[in-house]
Amino acid sequence: MAGRSTRQLRRVLKRLVCDNSRALLRDDSGAQAVEFALIAPLLLMMIIGIIQFSITLNNYIELTEGVRTGARALAISRAMASATPYTTTINSIGASAGNLTASNITVTVTVNGAACSTDATCSTALSSAAGQTASVSATYPCNLTVMGVNYFPNCSLSSQTSDLVE
Repeated sequence: MAGRSTRQLRRVLKRLVCDNSRALLRDDSGAQAVEFALIAPLLLMMIIGIIQFSITLNNYIELTEGVRTGARALAISRAMASATPYTTTINSIGASAGNLTASNITVTVTVNGAACSTDATCSTALSSAAGQTASVSATYPCNLTVMGVNYFPNCSLSSQTSDLVE
């Protein structure tokens, strides 16, 4: 009699285990959570990459605007008899590119093809350069690091603008 009840108990347990495991295999209630867990890191990386690229693009636009403003300040400094054309140019660039770190902007100023890096050399060059070209170029380092990976390690934004000396 004990053998018969043991067999019946085994059948009942086997049926319960098989039916439950089949039901568990057919159950897809957590599938969306697993799929999202697989896709989330890639989606997050794409969003952060878009944000980082947007910041870099904004830096480029600010640098370009700063260089344009600096070139204009240099071009009119002769007409205004400014004693500090180089300093005025550098300050104009820094003021126009307010979100950029001014110490990281590398500026090159030329008047009629001759480089000037001080107020005295710029004043001398501008004194006889009416109608000639005054150029300002600048570079600024950019950062395209997304989730610890630097995709462009030597990235540098650059802009150049020329204006006629008045």
